[in-house]
Amino acid sequence: MSLRELPSVDRLAADLAGDATPAEAVSAARAVIEQRRAELLAGANGEVDLLARARRWLQPSLRRVLNGTGVVIHTNLGRAPLADAAARAVADAARGYANLELDLDDGARGHRDAHVRELLRDVTGAADGLAVNNAAGAALLAVAALAGRDRAVIVSRGQLVEIGGGFRVPDVIAQAGARLIEVGTTNRTRRADYERALQEHEDAIVLRVHPSNFRTVGFVQAVEIEALCALGPPVIDDVGSGALTELADEPPVRRSVAAGAALVCFSGDKLLGGPQAGLLVGREDAVAACRRHPLARALRIGRLPLAALAATLALHRDPERARREIPALAMLDVPGDVLAARAARLAAQTGGEIVEATARVGGGALPLLELTGPAVAFGGDETALARELRTGAPPLVPRIAAGRVLVDPRTLAEDELDTAAAAIRAALARVGA
Repeated sequence: MSLRELPSVDRLAADLAGDATPAEAVSAARAVIEQRRAELLAGANGEVDLLARARRWLQPSLRRVLNGTGVVIHTNLGRAPLADAAARAVADAARGYANLELDLDDGARGHRDAHVRELLRDVTGAADGLAVNNAAGAALLAVAALAGRDRAVIVSRGQLVEIGGGFRVPDVIAQAGARLIEVGTTNRTRRADYERALQEHEDAIVLRVHPSNFRTVGFVQAVEIEALCALGPPVIDDVGSGALTELADEPPVRRSVAAGAALVCFSGDKLLGGPQAGLLVGREDAVAACRRHPLARALRIGRLPLAALAATLALHRDPERARREIPALAMLDVPGDVLAARAARLAAQTGGEIVEATARVGGGALPLLELTGPAVAFGGDETALARELRTGAPPLVPRIAAGRVLVDPRTLAEDELDTAAAAIRAALARVGA
């Protein structure tokens, strides 16, 4: 295709007549023609389907995908999928107005965190609770509210971690205006290390950070939360993934609350299984300090994630129901025979081969846990097939292992299997063609 062969905007827009309004069609046509003109001027060659490109341009950039990776809490795919109850709550809150900051009893202005305050108390045992828009914000707010300007924050060297996306604990402390005091060593920190630091910095607070996405094994030692709280100063405990149910190798939120931590910070969209949110629970005075801090407004949660969070927390009131109805938790406990039946169903509809594979929790949670089970494998040009799956309608995201494309049924819901099979067949046909 050359510059001379580019169609007019009106001609391409006419071909889009069945896909969009006239104004949308003209906008899409103009955008893709300008894009292709720039490519040709930069030296590109070959044929391009401008109509297909324009149709993709009309689609929303953010859309639902099928997760065939086997990674349950997939950060690139939005982390935890919402429970049906949470999705209904979001839709209901989105349709019109909502009493986000209105007390319906007396008509006075209310507080948005009132919608989750009692739920957080109930499921964690804390005296008070607050929700902000993400877990990094929760950690920043906790340190800023309790440490303030120039107050010392004592942290074990083994917990000065980078959690992800360049988010580093020392940077959080610096942004909060506090002074970092390192104690212990990378692999071993004792209670005496904290005690010595507290003798020099009497007004310090203690920060404990769970190393969510890695583990140090071997010659290691750390101070448990109960011993840290017994030291006396306020303790902020960043437990990361928000395990409200008992899961090996993840610190339970309730344990930290019961130990007496001033604040416990955790995510809403990992093992809690809800929307993106950062949760702070703990002592009433500590949560109140966070609530009145100026950062609280900058980090406040929106009404749609708040609706999803409230519905998710309500499910956690019944742990058995939570494990059944919250997708992320249900995926961790799928029986082997159910996974085998899903894999057989996918393989029968696509011609794939059933192989043994290992899924992961993801999202920085339980990094050592391997979830073994069946996956459906496809040979051939794995790069081309994976791309066709990702760019299909609907997109299906697989993983590549040992030169083959794998689709893991653990992260596909029952009602997604037939759709996934159709997407695979279409992608195989395109690659074959």
